[in-house]
Amino acid sequence: MDWKLEVVVVPVSDVDRSKAFYSDQVGFVVDVDHRPSDAFRVVQLTPPGSACSVTIGVGLGAGQPGSLKGLQLVVSDVEAARAELAGRGVDVTRVRRFEDGEWKDGHGGPWNSFIFFDDPDGNGWAVQEKPENR
Repeated sequence: MDWKLEVVVVPVSDVDRSKAFYSDQVGFVVDVDHRPSDAFRVVQLTPPGSACSVTIGVGLGAGQPGSLKGLQLVVSDVEAARAELAGRGVDVTRVRRFEDGEWKDGHGGPWNSFIFFDDPDGNGWAVQEKPENR
């Protein structure tokens, strides 16, 4: 039996602001925006090429806005990803690598080049470059 992670709930304080951030600035595709009542709204967004989506909304869970840290995306070119995010107004770090027990600026070896950004509530994202053949 396959077990697939397909949705991660991201707690946010303002659904419309977060929807705009993830779609307009980060480039996620809006799959669903459904509000059957004032007490429930679900907005599902998917990173291009991903099998897993994020969901934001009202009435989805008990998480505190900004409490989700360590969400991670992978890309084939971290420099291009950084340029795209920065060009869309996302406050994104320089490319960083983990070396000798600490974070340092600059590109690292395979699986060791990252950029980081937070959504408007402070939920933290990492973007990791993966080798082309993986």
